[in-house]
Amino acid sequence: MTNRRELLRLLAASAPAAAGIGLWPSSLQAQAERAGLIAANVCSLSPEVTEGPFYLDPNLVRRDIREDRGGVPMTMNVQVVTADCRPINGARVDLWHCDAQGNYSGFARQGSDNTRDTRGQTFLRGTQISGNGGQVAFQTIFPGWYRGRTTHMHFKVILGRDEALTGQIFFPDALSQYVFENASAYDRAALQDTTNVDDWIAIDAGEGAYAQVKERSDGYDASLVVAVDYTERRGASVTRGAEYELATGT
Repeated sequence: MTNRRELLRLLAASAPAAAGIGLWPSSLQAQAERAGLIAANVCSLSPEVTEGPFYLDPNLVRRDIREDRGGVPMTMNVQVVTADCRPINGARVDLWHCDAQGNYSGFARQGSDNTRDTRGQTFLRGTQISGNGGQVAFQTIFPGWYRGRTTHMHFKVILGRDEALTGQIFFPDALSQYVFENASAYDRAALQDTTNVDDWIAIDAGEGAYAQVKERSDGYDASLVVAVDYTERRGASVTRGAEYELATGT
């Protein structure tokens, strides 16, 4: 039998290299699910990375953040947990990313060519508060790309009044290439110039920042477990209970 501490050790030892993101052993994924985790990516406290471009808080608590943006449908599931993988309820999660053409909402000089003005717009931005299990889910699209960066999303986790973590979410290069080559919303005159292995932010973030992606009939479901430094005074609560007992995978 494997306890929660041993599960964390196994996750850390089995995290795939960047070239094989998403290829966690099925036995380990099953153990993570039995432990109440939505993905097997978590190895330790999630690393802080640069906030990146164009954060703003439009005060939009909502699940569906697409507005008028076209693209391949994706549900982005995020689970906020403590360092020992106990879900945190009441955590605020902000998510934002560019559209299929590489534009963020709310700012001038958007896209790889810096010509699009999206001031006053709020597409592909939203906030949710984690409920039971520390989970939130955003209905969105697969993100596009812009010059100098690999495909990614941005997120913040806020506990009470404290910003607990700012991070980015990454996806398999093969999936990005497939989407960009086959979905018309992503048609561009240029080809994506940066992939995961070339992106220094993705490299710094490590394997634990890559979403676990599952295909569905109309798009994709992506999941990421985010482990943050938790203290009781931050105004959220931890789901407590008996230690999970997990069957050892073979």
